[in-house]
Amino acid sequence: MRCKFLFLLLLLISVISCKVPGDVVYFQDSKDLEQITSTNSFTPVFKVDDIVSILISASDMDAARPFNLAGGSSVSNGGAENGGASSGGGSTEPTYLIDEEGNIDFPVLGRLKIAGLTRIEAKEMIKEKLKIYINDPIVSVRLQNFKITVLGEVSSPGAYTIPNERITIIEALGMAGDLTIKGKRGNVMVIRENEGVNTYHRVDLTSKSIFESPVYYLAQNDVLYVEPNDSQIRTSKTNNNTLAIVLSMFGVAITTIGLILR
Repeated sequence: MRCKFLFLLLLLISVISCKVPGDVVYFQDSKDLEQITSTNSFTPVFKVDDIVSILISASDMDAARPFNLAGGSSVSNGGAENGGASSGGGSTEPTYLIDEEGNIDFPVLGRLKIAGLTRIEAKEMIKEKLKIYINDPIVSVRLQNFKITVLGEVSSPGAYTIPNERITIIEALGMAGDLTIKGKRGNVMVIRENEGVNTYHRVDLTSKSIFESPVYYLAQNDVLYVEPNDSQIRTSKTNNNTLAIVLSMFGVAITTIGLILR
């Protein structure tokens, strides 16, 4: 009997140990030396409430200066925030908040609609308008508030600012310290907001199909949520039930002591 028991115990341990990697290993269906060509491409477009820095320069900086906000100036409702233009080193680039109609208030040129445009499109549009005033203008445009949020079963949940306007799900999880052992790798959620509408996408990190996902490249303000796996949920429920039982027993004990003392 003892031998049979030990055999069954070893068999159970073997089954469990074989099953666990299947829950935590990424890209399980990829083959050795397999080449995967991703057809995904992503270029962020400007949205309402984005903060954009725009700096104008030219060989004749005197001609370009009126199109850069003066240092320390501030304009509300789509104008500059903490703006400072500059030709000199150490000064900050002029920044603009895109208003509810998708516009910014730009010096001399007036209101410019840049919501819905990519960085390159906005750059070319401004450059074209400047040609009336400046010979060979140089336009620098950057999105300042590209931010993603990672929540759930990761080592370091939080909001992360992305300086280069481009990040994948894999890179975002790496920034957050990777999933904990309790994270559900086969069902990670990406929440994306566009013009007030939230869409929910689920991706499987254990499959190479993630490289073809439309949310493989994250957009600004995306939320990445990692659900707890079943064992973590069961543990949480067990802990809650245990606490309820302990509190109930404590209450009964207090009541009994009170009756005895009476």
